[in-house]
Amino acid sequence: MAVFCITFYSPLNGKVLILFVFMWQWRLLCAGTENKLSTLSDLEQQYRTLRKYYENCEVVMGNLEITSIDRSRDLSFLRSIREVTGYVLVALNQFDYLPLENLRIIRGTKMYEDRYALAIFLNYRRDGNFGLRQLGLKNLTEILQGGVYVDQNKFLCHADTIHWQDIVKNARVSPLVVPTNSSVTLTKTVCAEQCDGRCFGPWVSNCCHRECAGGCSGPKDTDCFACTNFNDSGACVTQCPQPHVYNPTTFQLESNPRAKYTYGAFCVKKCPHNFVVDHSSCVRACPSNKMEVENDRIKMCIACTDICPKACDGIGTASLQSAQTVDSSNIDKFTNCTKINGNLVFLITGIKGICCVSGNTSPILAVMLLAVFLLKWYVIGCVPVGFLNIQSWPENMTDLSVFSNLATIGGRALYSGISLLVLKQRWISSLQLQSLNEISAGNVYITNNSQLCYYNTVNWTGLFRANNQKVLIRNNRDPKESTERMVCDPLCSDSGCWGPGPDQCLACRYFSRGRICVDTCNLYEGEVREYANGSVCVECDSQCERADDYSLTCHSPGPDHCVKCLHFKDGPNCVEKCPDGLQGAISFIFKYAEANNECHPLYMWGFVCGGCGTPLIAAGVIGGLFVVVIVALSVAVSVRRKSIKKKRALRRFLETELVEPLTPSGTAPNQAQLRILKETELKRVKILGSGAFGTVYKGIWVPEGETVKIPVAIKILNEATGPKANVEFMDEALIMASMEHPHLVRLLGVCLSPTIQLVTQLMPHGCLLDYVHEHKDNIGSQLLLNWCVQIAKGMMYLEERRLVHRDLAARNVLVKSPNHIKITDFGLARLLDVNEKEYNADGGKMPIKWMALECIHYRKFTHQSDVWSYGVTIWELMTFGGKPYDGIPTRDIPDLLEKGERLPQPPICTIDVYMVMVKCWMIDADSRPKFKELAAEFCRMARDPQRYLVIQGDDRMKLPSPNDSKFFQSLLDEEELEDLMDAEEYLVPHAFNIPPLAYTPRTRVDSNRVRLSSPLFFSPLLLSSPLFSSPLPTSLLSPLLSPLLSSSLLLSLLAYPHINSNRVNPCTQNAPLRGLIQP
Repeated sequence: MAVFCITFYSPLNGKVLILFVFMWQWRLLCAGTENKLSTLSDLEQQYRTLRKYYENCEVVMGNLEITSIDRSRDLSFLRSIREVTGYVLVALNQFDYLPLENLRIIRGTKMYEDRYALAIFLNYRRDGNFGLRQLGLKNLTEILQGGVYVDQNKFLCHADTIHWQDIVKNARVSPLVVPTNSSVTLTKTVCAEQCDGRCFGPWVSNCCHRECAGGCSGPKDTDCFACTNFNDSGACVTQCPQPHVYNPTTFQLESNPRAKYTYGAFCVKKCPHNFVVDHSSCVRACPSNKMEVENDRIKMCIACTDICPKACDGIGTASLQSAQTVDSSNIDKFTNCTKINGNLVFLITGIKGICCVSGNTSPILAVMLLAVFLLKWYVIGCVPVGFLNIQSWPENMTDLSVFSNLATIGGRALYSGISLLVLKQRWISSLQLQSLNEISAGNVYITNNSQLCYYNTVNWTGLFRANNQKVLIRNNRDPKESTERMVCDPLCSDSGCWGPGPDQCLACRYFSRGRICVDTCNLYEGEVREYANGSVCVECDSQCERADDYSLTCHSPGPDHCVKCLHFKDGPNCVEKCPDGLQGAISFIFKYAEANNECHPLYMWGFVCGGCGTPLIAAGVIGGLFVVVIVALSVAVSVRRKSIKKKRALRRFLETELVEPLTPSGTAPNQAQLRILKETELKRVKILGSGAFGTVYKGIWVPEGETVKIPVAIKILNEATGPKANVEFMDEALIMASMEHPHLVRLLGVCLSPTIQLVTQLMPHGCLLDYVHEHKDNIGSQLLLNWCVQIAKGMMYLEERRLVHRDLAARNVLVKSPNHIKITDFGLARLLDVNEKEYNADGGKMPIKWMALECIHYRKFTHQSDVWSYGVTIWELMTFGGKPYDGIPTRDIPDLLEKGERLPQPPICTIDVYMVMVKCWMIDADSRPKFKELAAEFCRMARDPQRYLVIQGDDRMKLPSPNDSKFFQSLLDEEELEDLMDAEEYLVPHAFNIPPLAYTPRTRVDSNRVRLSSPLFFSPLLLSSPLFSSPLPTSLLSPLLSPLLSSSLLLSLLAYPHINSNRVNPCTQNAPLRGLIQP
């Protein structure tokens, strides 16, 4: 269907009308307003503005605001309105009938108070019987977004009887209508179930097209009363025709001859002149990564090649949406702006610093306006997209010169149809907007400025882009009263001026130099000579020689258009000197000047030297020799200095004592023993785990010359790792070899094979994290508190040895038995020197969710940062393997901790236990408890566990006994159990102060002593019999058991003295053994 988009001026209402002419349908568009409840002081003018705005208008592109209209006004011109894209506001009126009889759809792209698409309130006169009585919304059938608010209309009838839910599209929005009958046609609730939206009858064949909004007269997309998305030449479509379409034959994108731009809810062939084209849309402003350019009088958005010119939000838009005026709280937001995406509004509340909502603000001083607007915009100029509204101004400023760089007023948003408003400013005498060259849309309203002059000289129509734009100027200073000083400068043309002086002219009568009008250019005289480019005086290039014989110095810009050069001439260009070693396209360029000051090429190094004089050649040879001599002398001096330094160093070495000075630290020597194992002594069985730097195997250590088999864990460094990883691996061996404690995994030895191997004790039950997760239904309060004590004692030992672990977590605690756990993984641990209190780490991956805040920010690790990790480890135990900060990205953890958030209280913990955790997570490291204090605190709790941990069925919980066949089977699945010996028994044969029963480390062990067939080996009744109901001295117990048990079995029994794991008191585990059963 053919479509024509015609823009013309209507003499009836003085507006630009965009007429879409179809074969049978036409629509008239007009702009909406955003004034809300603010009105002009003159009610007559308020009504005239409303009529001019909406007479003969069918589609309001924006908001329809009807406010402050008295009862005697004729509002019949509103009957032509069929669609509003924003909201409809009817408030503070006195008329009795709202004649919006043809309004079918309110789109609600903008909503009043961000909630309502239709707001009707306060439409009555308090001291009379005048007010709104009837809503003429007979054809309103759809509100796409937003709700309805109807309240405080004293005389309004039947509004509460309207079926608003049929009109409002969003079913979740409840219309707020206060009861106070219009005939409304229902188009949604009466439809058949098969209809997607609206209908024109109750039958299945009466469904509207899915793109229709507000109802329809038939089933086609051209029968819609309004469109849900876009109107393309009378047809409702999902999107406008795109600039390019895909050709399935050529597999290429091709230009679409039917392409149109999206303008509101319409598809148009051409955007309005005061809008910007961005891709296939008409927009008010370009996005932040693009800038606005004009080509053939069409404004377009193009991508910035570098940094985009700064575009700022105007009053009433984006970040300043709630602002009513420029004031001291937001004036700094306009600094360095080249464009204002919105409006500039100056009201008395901002200028005087008076505000009734958020408190008073400081007054805007003249120096603030100058600093922000004039000085920052001096070079780049400014383009407000909306309007400039000045209703208040500092009293000590007599003009608007702060906007002397204002180039364009876009008028894409208007204030009651006005784009430039200067109202009631008694002290302004001139506008001084000398850079203003365009007002794209809207009218000019300048009134009641008693001292304002020059306004009558301005040719306003020369600034306008549309024929319907008007100038409304009245009640300013009478031009007849102007003195001789209040007239335009004689150098100004008849187009007028903005103020006094030759720099305020709209156009120059003769010539212009920059912004200043002059009577002639400096063609033949003056310090700086010029040439005339039309009526503009342009300076000659600085390399042009100034003529003194009344002749021209240049005739065009650039150094190639000089009549005569000031210094030298190189080809067509005047230059300051001839090129001397200038980098050219292929090689360096050397030129010399002849007598006529023209530069010619200089050929050297065996090439023909055309025109070269003898003095030049001689100078080149002498210069080369001079350079050679300087280089030789420099080398000789350098060699001499090095020789002197060597002699002085040797003399100092021979004269100085060879013994280093003593600086004793007072630290006891580290006498730990490191056992070097042979690779033939080790046998790997299977892989337990692997990481980035190595692999851990379950294996057997068979000491050379002996038959015992010791289950071990073998940690092997990967072959692909570098020297740094080898050093760190040996540092870990040093730390483990230096530590000996019941709750630290012990290093058995190091194998210096091509791939270094660390051999440690094998913990059969794996890591504590997996253990608590697997056995969470059988772990009681006593056992949890025991583990807290053991970890604290192990860390207390590390603190006494000045070692920072840096990676304490439940995954790095291993389970030897349910009653005995050990801390491991010293890969990140660091020994502190005597004078060190902290360790500063380099880069690398870190366990952020277990680390203190100072470790994350500054990589500073101390014993108190280990306390933080201890708190997280305890939290893991109390949640039976819960993940700390689960679901929160690691990058967000520092901000979360700084805001005061911490891990939640586990369900089984009382406030006493949780407070211990919270103390571990204090921001101030010195405020956290010491490990000694933590061990003592959990010892106290372990004596009465059910008081501090509440676990359902605590008394009935019992873990499997460690003295069964599964215990040994878990040590080594693939090997026979004969000659099996625990590592601690092998290394410390006199453990627990019991005389050795079977063997010493260097004597052969009879494997028959450690057989599973021993009649007492799996006899848990032995330990639960009355014989062991009270503590027995070890000296009495050993002779009793020695005839029956092998040394390894006895050691196992002594290591696990309780069958019921919930009855262990960890606070006595490190004390001398007083009996098998603790009281």
